Amino acid sequence: MGTPADLPMQLWKANLDLQLRIGRLLQDSGREWMELGTRAVGETVEEGDAEVRGFLRSGDWQSLAALPVDAFWRQAQQRMGDSQAVTQIAVTAQNAFARGLIEALQDWQKDTARILADAGKGAEATADWQAMFAPWLAFQSAFIPPGGKGTKPRGG
Repeated sequence: MGTPADLPMQLWKANLDLQLRIGRLLQDSGREWMELGTRAVGETVEEGDAEVRGFLRSGDWQSLAALPVDAFWRQAQQRMGDSQAVTQIAVTAQNAFARGLIEALQDWQKDTARILADAGKGAEATADWQAMFAPWLAFQSAFIPPGGKGTKPRGG
């Protein structure tokens, strides 16, 4: 159980924990986007390189002259299929980020409510202090079971 004197430090810790979790989510999301972009560019370069080498080895001047037009249409068709796969991966990555962010914010909200409610319960808390934190005590009892991290009650 916290005391009114511990309140600033406990709130600071809860806020710092939230910032760290959001920072990790941003790093993970950025890494996923970088890997996705690197993979897409790498595959495009490898395909184009292999195609040009094949034409150069064949020695067929007519095929070599038509290379820019043929390569464009072939790659345009390939990219349409790739764009669907990339879109699915992007949606999955964004959903994972959003879920993580929601979870971090919910945990922060529960931690903050618990900290504020505990500050109002302390022996050092005056009647005015306890009255000020009475709403947090009600919130804590409604949404956070004793000793638990917290879950929303069913039906509410």
